[in-house]
Amino acid sequence: MKVYPVGMNTSVDTPVAPHTPPLPSPSLPPSQRSRPPAAASAANAGELRFRVDGMTCASCVGRVEKALRKVPGVLSATVNLATEQATVQGDQSMDATAVTGAIERAGYQVGREDLTLSIAGMTCASCSARVERALLAVPGVHSASVNLATEQAHVSVLGVPLASLLAAIDKAGYQASQSGVAGGDATGHDARSRLPAFWPVGVAMALSLPLLLPMLGAPFGRHWMLPGWLQLALATPVQFWLGARFYRAGWNALRAGTGNMDLLVALGTSSAYGMSLWLLVQGSAAHAMPALYFESSAVVITLVLLGKWLESRAKFQTIAALRALSALRPEQALVRRDGHERSVPLAEVVVGDLVVVRPGDSIPVDGRIMEGSSHVDEALLTGESLPVAKHTGDPVRGGASNTDGVLLVQTTAVGSATMLGQIIHLVEEAQAGKAPIQRLVDRVAAVFVPVVLLISLATLLGWVAWNGDWQHALLCAVAVQVIACPCALGLATPAAIMAGTGVAARFGILIADAQALESAHRVTLVAFDKTGTLTEGKPELLAIEPVTIDSARLLALARALQQHSSHPLAQAVLQAASPSASVSTSAADQVGTSLTLPLTQAQVLPGRGVEGMVDAHRVVLGNARLMQDLQVATDALQTSARAHEQQGRTVSWLASEAGGVLVLRGLLAFGDRVKPTAHAAVAGLQALGLRTVMLTGDNLGSAQAIAQQVGISEVHAHLLPADKAALIAQLRSEGAVVAMVGDGINDAPALAGADVSIAMASGSDIAMHVAAITLMRSDPRLIADAMSISHRTFDKIRQNLGWAFVYNLIGIPLAALGALNPMIAGAAMALSSVSVIGNALLLRRWRPST
Repeated sequence: MKVYPVGMNTSVDTPVAPHTPPLPSPSLPPSQRSRPPAAASAANAGELRFRVDGMTCASCVGRVEKALRKVPGVLSATVNLATEQATVQGDQSMDATAVTGAIERAGYQVGREDLTLSIAGMTCASCSARVERALLAVPGVHSASVNLATEQAHVSVLGVPLASLLAAIDKAGYQASQSGVAGGDATGHDARSRLPAFWPVGVAMALSLPLLLPMLGAPFGRHWMLPGWLQLALATPVQFWLGARFYRAGWNALRAGTGNMDLLVALGTSSAYGMSLWLLVQGSAAHAMPALYFESSAVVITLVLLGKWLESRAKFQTIAALRALSALRPEQALVRRDGHERSVPLAEVVVGDLVVVRPGDSIPVDGRIMEGSSHVDEALLTGESLPVAKHTGDPVRGGASNTDGVLLVQTTAVGSATMLGQIIHLVEEAQAGKAPIQRLVDRVAAVFVPVVLLISLATLLGWVAWNGDWQHALLCAVAVQVIACPCALGLATPAAIMAGTGVAARFGILIADAQALESAHRVTLVAFDKTGTLTEGKPELLAIEPVTIDSARLLALARALQQHSSHPLAQAVLQAASPSASVSTSAADQVGTSLTLPLTQAQVLPGRGVEGMVDAHRVVLGNARLMQDLQVATDALQTSARAHEQQGRTVSWLASEAGGVLVLRGLLAFGDRVKPTAHAAVAGLQALGLRTVMLTGDNLGSAQAIAQQVGISEVHAHLLPADKAALIAQLRSEGAVVAMVGDGINDAPALAGADVSIAMASGSDIAMHVAAITLMRSDPRLIADAMSISHRTFDKIRQNLGWAFVYNLIGIPLAALGALNPMIAGAAMALSSVSVIGNALLLRRWRPST
């Protein structure tokens, strides 16, 4: 076993001082993030109004104004301390990103507003790229990300009114709204009519089928050619009524100076329709029946409409997990107020309310059970397959299902602040994000349509030059325009990400963003924290060994220092000191006390322990490093300490002041059980070829004992939080792609520095907020499952992109060479997008090994 002690650095697994409230969550929904006041609208294109956080005095105002005036393009800047609002006037060269950067460099924070817009009218990757460019061109927009699969834009703005964003999108040729009114609903109906979404496809099929009669009858020697005027009558409504969407979207693209799939379809089918109309007129004048191609234009439009309908249904399936999570929220809650129970809308429930949950009901809020006991099904929240027993005092989560008993729950969180609300938001953000590989797709999509149009023109001219047959040349050019489809490219990545993150969430693995999903498949090394990750994180006080005082006094002093802390070791001390508890000491006597000594001047000693004034005397509790720093002699108990450490126990030392000098009063030895699944989790990762490492602030003996039990051979002990982060950086510099797994506040720096950060939901809020992947069950086997779904998802992304690129690389040349007629090209184009989404939906079959 490799062991790497770092001098006598302090243990982060030692008791810490009074609990510090968790930092605000960076993953709160847009409605709860900092935002400018409602009046923060720009009077003109050169004005920004936004909130500035962190100012405390007039000098802060001056500093912010000075920083703003230095930004290129800023003409004037005024900051109001009372309203914490900045008003910036500038010319057209003023950049919102530069404005925010200047404020942040000055040491303050900008109150940005995060908006989610529903976008209607996007059909391919070039559309989503154009909407992004239109949004980013609006002064005050800090960032914009458009997801073709979800048809949503996520925008971070500085004092930009919603109307300005909607106008920019409208100018680009699309329709937008802040709520999800665009598109169809879950029943397959159009959101703006009562008709089923399939109706345009059905009507187009009914009109196009007669045009295919000659093709269907030819193999049987039947000649069912319709008169030319009847072909025209059938094809015209398909072309200009049912196909009007392609003309509108194509025209909007041209107005924006670009192209999209709709433009290709409109140009291609119009060419076939126009050529047929011209030949019909010429044939009528010559009293002859020419070869017409109305069926090509009508059938291509029908097939594209069918493909878009199938695509929308498939996209609806990719967000099945998110819909399932959202459906867990009941609309009503049974609230007990003033001794009476009444059903109220969930939005009216507030923190502190008593909620009655009957058997079979969903728990509407996060809370704590005040009365009753039951079994609670948390499967969709944590992936735990079996109901969990709950009793008075236990916490419960909104969205879980109460199976048998009646519960009285006191509300601790509602709405988006509940765990369910945060899970939904995390999944939404992950599905809305873009993986780094999507950048390549965006660059290709930006030039795709112009290149296709050039190839189509070259095909037309090439065939005319080759054989002079304008009809054949035009059909080949039409086939090129029809078969070329950037839809598959645009859907390849987001469809896989939506399916992958959705199925992972169903089994208790929350992936915060697309980049984490892409990075996880490249991981070569997994670094574990010990306490709470590989062990239960619920240590017990196993031994008390006093010096110069008795065991009861030693325990009372330790309890006094830890009375406000939520650290696991502190909780072990408080539990041991409770009236009903007993602790085995070195003398085998039993110690119990309910005495709580007064504590003042409590102070955290980061990574080392805690100190404070107890009974007007200075008392410190911490690890060996703390004793060394304070020059407290520990020789009297060193033999005992080493014996405890060799058994895998954590040792804390207590010293108190006597005659102005700190004197050792004794030690406390804690033991923590290894999680039953820890060994299997490590073995599973090692079977995947991953290197496993333990990073802990605990002593070397305890670390080695735990490492041996779980099968880890490389141990780094006595690490401060900064040491952990430095070691992660060192491992990365050596070429390893590092996943860090932790659950404590002390793990946050290391989590932030890793390529992929993984936190246990049973740990601290800060660790979960820093982590890119959160495991909703405290089961380390889920780590390998997270790697597995990452591999599977990225494989689907590569397969989808490969199919999309190969499809176009093969299809376009075949169409240009005359090997594909427009109808076959249209069918292939329609099916390309459906196949990409269908392939992504296969991820829904994934199951975790646990």
